[in-house]
Amino acid sequence: MVPALVIILSFQLVGEIASRALALPLPGPVVGLVLLLAAFRLWQPLAERLRGVIGGLLGHLSLFFVPAGVGVVAHLPLLRDQAAAAVLAIAGSTLLALAAGAWAFVAVARLTGNDDAGGEDAG
Repeated sequence: MVPALVIILSFQLVGEIASRALALPLPGPVVGLVLLLAAFRLWQPLAERLRGVIGGLLGHLSLFFVPAGVGVVAHLPLLRDQAAAAVLAIAGSTLLALAAGAWAFVAVARLTGNDDAGGEDAG
């Protein structure tokens, strides 16, 4: 278990270093996750070696939200002052995400030759 955690944290560290050194607009953990995914594709036994630990982490994923919840509670006055902007940002980003998802679905359907995905009635 410890070697698997060291591997996962090493990818996060490499991602953090790469993100800062290259001034990437992505957080280091995201870069590390992309590198880990690439490593899984290039070397399949790595995925099998980490499967148990990753499954355990995902099984307790709710614990990772505790710090975010504490941050929200700690900054309630600021959130109260900025509530309208926050609601607008959340609603706007949700609509944009839905539109992007629909656009991607239609684009993939067209690329794969599935004409039924465009919303036309079959009958």
